[in-house]
Amino acid sequence: MPLVYRSAEVAEAEAVLEFWSRAAEDADRPPDSADAVRRLITRDPAALILALHNNPGDKDGARIVGTIIAGWDGWRCHLYRLAVDPAHRRQGLGRELIACAEALLKSYGGTRADAMVLDTNTDAHPSWKSAGYTPQSTWSRWTHPL
Repeated sequence: MPLVYRSAEVAEAEAVLEFWSRAAEDADRPPDSADAVRRLITRDPAALILALHNNPGDKDGARIVGTIIAGWDGWRCHLYRLAVDPAHRRQGLGRELIACAEALLKSYGGTRADAMVLDTNTDAHPSWKSAGYTPQSTWSRWTHPL
C-alpha cells in the first residue's frame, strides 16, 4: 500500500472533515468545523499529519486514510484525532501516524506525550498500546466548553 505522510494544507480542511465523519469517533465533543481545521493549520502548519493513499488508478489522486494532530504548547506534547480509515485498519497505520507525530514533537524538544483517548473508543486502544502508551488511572480530564 503506497502511503505518503505529510502535514495537511489549508485547502484540505473540508476533506479532513469528510474523512473524520466516516473514520473518527465524535463522542463528547462539539462538532468540528472547516474553519477550526483551517485555524489549526494556519497556527501550526505541521500539527495535523495526514496519511495519504496514492492509488495511481484513482482519478481523484491521493486519498486521506489517516490523521493525527500533534499539539505542542512549548511545555507539553498532546496527541489528538488519531483516525484510520476502516478499510486500512489493523495494518500498522495508526502506529505509524503516532511515530510521525512523536518524531515531530521530539524535534521541538518534547520529552513525553499524552494522548486523548476515550475509554469507550476500544477500536483505538490497540494502536495506542502497540505504540507503548498506557492509560493513566491517577488523572481525570476536566473540560469546559468555550
